Amino acid sequence: MWPEALFQPHYDGAVLVKWIRCGVLDRPGFERGQRRWAALREQPGFRGQGGGWSRSQPGVAHLFAFWDGQRAYDAFMAGPHDGLATAQRGTFEMLGTRLFEHRLDVKVGFEPLFTDADLLRVALCNVRPDRVDHFTLMQQRVWNPAMAGSPGMLRGLFGQGDRDDFLVLSMWDSSTEHGKYRESAVSRLSERAELDDDVLSVAGDMVDVVPTWTL
Repeated sequence: MWPEALFQPHYDGAVLVKWIRCGVLDRPGFERGQRRWAALREQPGFRGQGGGWSRSQPGVAHLFAFWDGQRAYDAFMAGPHDGLATAQRGTFEMLGTRLFEHRLDVKVGFEPLFTDADLLRVALCNVRPDRVDHFTLMQQRVWNPAMAGSPGMLRGLFGQGDRDDFLVLSMWDSSTEHGKYRESAVSRLSERAELDDDVLSVAGDMVDVVPTWTL
């Protein structure tokens, strides 16, 4: 289980990404409550939200929300958040939330759009403190170009969280195209980027997008 992240921004003006994981206990109730979050569209600094169901963990929902920096997010959490959340009370158990600042695009001009995506691939990388600079450089020079050049890869981002945790989120138009990328590239790219030397752990999931959760 993740703790609620204690996070201070590192980069002024960076877009803030919130990753939420829920273990859903009442799926119909959770789905109904999810509609209430449409009110996010009216919140200053809100840029978009989307998500769906985990492929590997039945009943686990992933959501990704995007904000124009820490101040906008903090104002929302201190204001309307609790009122909106009441609609889903009792329908899930919180597995964790994490906050990240957007550092790099995968492809150019990332926007938090989910309407054309069928699959999300999310990875959480815990990087050795003395390898953070190398890991970031390899993301920019090795991983990003490979993903950006893969058919079916729509857009993505690389974000930094508290301490030495990093988020890699990519959006794909189909699981078939993502599967082709994994089969042809991941092992070779991991070796080229010296991934095993950079990271202490990598945890991830594939998420089937639910269109009605997109804001």
